[in-house]
Amino acid sequence: MRFEKKFIGVIGLGYWGKNIFRNFYEMGIIRTACDFNPRVIEEYKRGFDDISYTVSVEDVLSDPAVKAVSIATPAITHCDITKKSLLAGKDVFVEKPLALTSEEGSQLMDLAVKKKKILMVGHILQYHPAVIRLKELIKSGKLGKIQYIYSNRLNIGKLRTEENILWSFAPHDISAILMLLGEEPINVSAFGNDSLGNGVYDTTVTSLEFKTGTKGHIFVSWLHPYKDQKLIIVGSKAMAVFDDISKEKLFFYPHKIEWKKGCNPFALRANYEVIPVASGEPLRLELEHFVECVQKRKRPKTDASEGVKVLKIIEAAEKDLSRSATRVSASAMTKGAYIHESCYVDESVMIDEGTKIWHFSHILKNSKIGKNCIIGQNVSIGPNVIIGNRCKIQNNVSVYKGVTLEDEVFCGPSCVFTNVYNPRASIERKNEFRPTIVKKGATIGANATIICGTTIGSYSLVGAGAVVKKDVPAYAVVIGVPAKQLGWVCRCGVSLKNIKKNNAICKSCGNKYKIIKGSLVVIKEKK
Repeated sequence: MRFEKKFIGVIGLGYWGKNIFRNFYEMGIIRTACDFNPRVIEEYKRGFDDISYTVSVEDVLSDPAVKAVSIATPAITHCDITKKSLLAGKDVFVEKPLALTSEEGSQLMDLAVKKKKILMVGHILQYHPAVIRLKELIKSGKLGKIQYIYSNRLNIGKLRTEENILWSFAPHDISAILMLLGEEPINVSAFGNDSLGNGVYDTTVTSLEFKTGTKGHIFVSWLHPYKDQKLIIVGSKAMAVFDDISKEKLFFYPHKIEWKKGCNPFALRANYEVIPVASGEPLRLELEHFVECVQKRKRPKTDASEGVKVLKIIEAAEKDLSRSATRVSASAMTKGAYIHESCYVDESVMIDEGTKIWHFSHILKNSKIGKNCIIGQNVSIGPNVIIGNRCKIQNNVSVYKGVTLEDEVFCGPSCVFTNVYNPRASIERKNEFRPTIVKKGATIGANATIICGTTIGSYSLVGAGAVVKKDVPAYAVVIGVPAKQLGWVCRCGVSLKNIKKNNAICKSCGNKYKIIKGSLVVIKEKK
């Protein structure tokens, strides 16, 4: 298939984008190619000098001669670039996944409808001749009732850090299974493993259950000793195997299971048959389908609605991953503590009795938490952090390495600790951590920021939203940006007023204080 006009803009020339470029170039329809790396652009110019190049997506989208674009950039950018392309009036082919949430995918789907533009997702297996032939086998009834379907997509290859294996590999197989069965699962579950310890799942198994009773699983990993890509269908009459690594892609196994009266079931094995399939590179067929949809204004086989269905299944699997993973290291000591099942506790952590740690929190290695503490939701502690007894750390607080909380410290919601004074993303400064100490009984208000290298005195009170850049005296009340002392507070938390001749009495609890050389000290404490 070759065309007269050049109307395609190719965005992304990297790992997979180079294959899209090759196919569109052979069709003779690329007008502009875009990549964020100037060195990549220079390499392409030397080999393909009859098209224009740019490092700017805006250059591609502002060209009225570009009617459609392909997007093969990092997954985290898919939603943004697709949205910009649709708003610019372009038809869009975007590599999987369509977006990183089903909500974003639905928004893109609605935008494409509103703009009357083609939006197609790169679920390549649906265009593979062997998978299409497999669908025909199922539809013909030759396999009988489909009882079980599973896929392996395994390799030792490119490792990602911006997305886990579920998002990187599984969309292909989820899309294919939905197409083959013609239905969506009613239940999704998953478990996986972060073998490299970098916070990204590199192996997952996702189980699917369908209303018709069919079940299956999807096993994906980029830490496998060899490449393996199979899709296996087990039917009541026969079985079939799609092996994308093999020269012959599709195999038919007419095995049967028979029962004899009074006996256990037994298998009747039969020789397999190779099922002939049509020729053609799946990616080329997929891209030709996109071009046909653009020219004839047809709905793509893998349109945005199909992309959203896949996203919803991945989200359901990822949600189950967060519930089912082993979250407490075997080497962690958590005697008498309550830890919600959604939390992660690393190795060599000590959590003392009576402490409660709530949803989605993470306690990093070598940290120690005392007795009867309350750790709220989405809290990160560590590594190598010491938390005293009876502390309360509210939601969305990160207590980084270098920070120490003594007993009975209160950290309000979303308060912030830093541990490097002048951070740069490009400069490693772990050897420049400045220690921060929060002394016994101190309170840090919601959204306050504690700059590293400071000491927050005993029973002091840092007001909500304050930014503390220097040491806070014991019993002091500080507010503002930067924080300045407003007055003094009793250890019971009530402000000390009517201070006369440097003497103060708390009207609430009766404690007596005296200011000596600028510091507040307890003269008499009521029991």
